[in-house]
Amino acid sequence: MVNAASTAKHRPSTGSGPVPPLSAKIVEPTVFDLSSPGRIGVTMPDPDVPETTLPPRELLRSDLPLPELAEVDVVRHYMHLSSFNYSVDSGFYPLGSCTMKYNPKINEDTCRLPGFLHTHPLQPIETVQGNLLLMYTLQEWLKEIGGYAAVTLQPAAGAHGEFTGVLMMRAYHKSRGDTKRVKMIIPDSAHGTNPASVGMMGLQVVQVPSDERGNVDLKALEAACDNTVVGMMLTNPNTLGLFDENIEKVIELVHGCGGLMYGDGANLNALLGIVRPGDLGFDVMHFNLHKTFSVPHGGGGPGVGPVGVAARLADFLPEPLVGMIEEGDDDTAPLYGFLKPAKSIGRMKAFHGHFGGGFVRAFTYIAMHGPDGLKDISQYAVLNANYLLARLRDTYRVPFDRICMHEFVAEGRFEGSDVRALDIAKRLIDYNFHPPTNYFPLIVHEALMIEPTETENKDTLDAFTDALIKIAEEAKTQPDLLHNAPSTTRFGRMDEVKAARELVLCCGLPEDYSNQ
Repeated sequence: MVNAASTAKHRPSTGSGPVPPLSAKIVEPTVFDLSSPGRIGVTMPDPDVPETTLPPRELLRSDLPLPELAEVDVVRHYMHLSSFNYSVDSGFYPLGSCTMKYNPKINEDTCRLPGFLHTHPLQPIETVQGNLLLMYTLQEWLKEIGGYAAVTLQPAAGAHGEFTGVLMMRAYHKSRGDTKRVKMIIPDSAHGTNPASVGMMGLQVVQVPSDERGNVDLKALEAACDNTVVGMMLTNPNTLGLFDENIEKVIELVHGCGGLMYGDGANLNALLGIVRPGDLGFDVMHFNLHKTFSVPHGGGGPGVGPVGVAARLADFLPEPLVGMIEEGDDDTAPLYGFLKPAKSIGRMKAFHGHFGGGFVRAFTYIAMHGPDGLKDISQYAVLNANYLLARLRDTYRVPFDRICMHEFVAEGRFEGSDVRALDIAKRLIDYNFHPPTNYFPLIVHEALMIEPTETENKDTLDAFTDALIKIAEEAKTQPDLLHNAPSTTRFGRMDEVKAARELVLCCGLPEDYSNQ
């Protein structure tokens, strides 16, 4: 499957010879091209149940042109295609704000245990006590890690968790008859999903700027706080990778006007075992299991965004929650089932969330590390980020240059050069590194947002910084190397705007792209 709109420049595989002209084209064969009549990939056993009659003839296709290949042909074809992909198992992913850490393979083993894999969410609760115990325990662990009174596992992603949290914040105010609260305060360094979640509910976004040290501007925040404020959505550490030095005062101002504090948990990887957001005064926070707790999130999912809340919001959590409905004794185990919070905002997800795809993996990860191991995760993540910052700050301008947490943001531009952050990112591919996050947060010009996570060793970090330093030299002496990058990959630079606006998912290249 290719997005034809994005394949503007094709190149051959990396090799020692010269790079061919940009017009060179490579079109990989599809399984249909490889098909040969009579080849059999799967031999089905004789049926062990009675055969049924076919549907009426008018519902049947006269021809179903499926490819005919042997199993080995199919496996080799897709293994060949997979070798073109970059993955966290094959290289370093310094994507800031994404926490693209290595996913331990024991997680894959546990989520495939038959008792987890072969269950259905509509089974009687007596038959899935192990599943429910795992969910209940994961809720309890997240409560402890975040400092919260209750947790829901339902939300299917971080943005879904935001939406769930803001719904609860609004419901809390309405339950008290406080209907004049229609505004949400959001810093200029926020994730773009924050204002989107607010806008989906018809609330007004009030943006506050950052000060010269990357903190929330307290004067602007104080001016925004009044009796129409639902609350504030704040990422801490923020998207600059900085812990807000005035966080206690920020929370005091918002609570002082009757608002609630929402914590965007995207950057929790810097705080595990060190600071609990609930203890700071954050009333609501979502956890990204697909970031902090190693659930894979490449390819679009499955994301998992549980939400923790303070005691005053516990009654508003989505239903159902997993709870203990019968206590055990010396002879019987406790019975786990589903509970409905008294003022629930309702169901937020079909069934009970991403069980095998997320809950089991995160449970395994937390269980394997324990409290001390979770603290190590954050300490090493912060250490790695500050090591990269120390090596790069003399080469790349860092506008908010102070001790960072798990990530930092540099500028991808140089005086006297027309090279941009995008050029640097594309050139990194030639050095066999995945680019960092580009152009976010918006308050940094030509932003390069770099997050190493705790899983990378010093050798990898040194190789990455050496590449960035070399690219900075090239930007000044050979800028065309960057403008035309990547030059060693199978495909050259994509027309990403066209790819996004003219999405084409098909096998092969349509005629209208033949001259691209």
